[in-house]
Formats: sequence, structure tokens, C-alpha cells
Amino acid sequence: MTRPGEHAGVEADAAVTAVRSAPVAVTTADCVPVVLVGDGAVGVIHAGWRGLLAGVVSSAAEAMAALGHPAHRAVVGPHICGRCYEFGPAELDRVAARWGDRVRVTTALGTPGLDMLAGVRAALTEVGVDRVDGEGGCTACDPDHYWSHRARTEAGRVATVAWLEP
Repeated sequence: MTRPGEHAGVEADAAVTAVRSAPVAVTTADCVPVVLVGDGAVGVIHAGWRGLLAGVVSSAAEAMAALGHPAHRAVVGPHICGRCYEFGPAELDRVAARWGDRVRVTTALGTPGLDMLAGVRAALTEVGVDRVDGEGGCTACDPDHYWSHRARTEAGRVATVAWLEP
């Protein structure tokens, strides 16, 4: 974004800005919300498994670098954990083929699961962001604090908002 409100209301899995006081936001339920931080730019990412495979993390990092402010740190928020995220074997194979077997876990039920945070960390490392703060809570494990579409078919969402101070 180059000016406040430029892309207001546009649906996207990521947004970046170098404009002071211009917030960027994404909403998530079980996917991983990520804030990218650079010196003079911020970005937000809605990192679901499809977006992760499609390169949403690298696209956001590239957009920040194109603004002249590459990301050097990330903060992740609440998302579904691997012990709660039962995942189909074919899709799990696709994600593991791209991000490595570290994304494969076993759920609390003993079924194949996906560790989205491991995939996001791998994607961040690939774009040169090695400092990742926050682990986020599990949206499925903590119904008192988070909504979960997968665990409870809830429609609520968490907004992740970032901006540069004036």
C-alpha cells in the first residue's frame, strides 16, 4: 500500500505498507496470522496451507523488499496446532514435499496432522527471516479465547492488524 485506504476492502491473504499510520490487516480462524516487520515497513499474512503452498509468505516478503524495507522479523498469532489439525494424506504429502517432513505430526487422535507453524517457519527462513516471535495459542484447544472453524465450525475470526508508528 502506498497511501492510506488504497486497498480498503480488498480480499487478500497478505498486505504490506511503508506508509506511516496506515494499518494493514488480515483475519484468520485456524490459519496462521503472521506480522512481518522491517525497518520502515510492515506486512500481515493469512497463512493457510493453500496460501503457504502458493507462496504467500515469499510474496509478502518480496513486496516489502520492493518497497526498500526487507522483513527481518516475524510475529505469529493464534492458529490451530498440529495435534488438533487432522489432515488428509494426499494434501499432507503436497505440503511436506514443499516444506519438509517437519510439517508432519500425529494428532491427539493418532491420525495424520499438519503443523502449520513448522511450514510457516520454513517459509520465513527461506526468505531470510530467522527471528520468529510468538507461538500463538491453539484455536482448537482454547475455546475460551479463540474461534475455530475446524474444531467447532464457529464463524468468528481474529483480526491481525499492523501499522508503522507516525
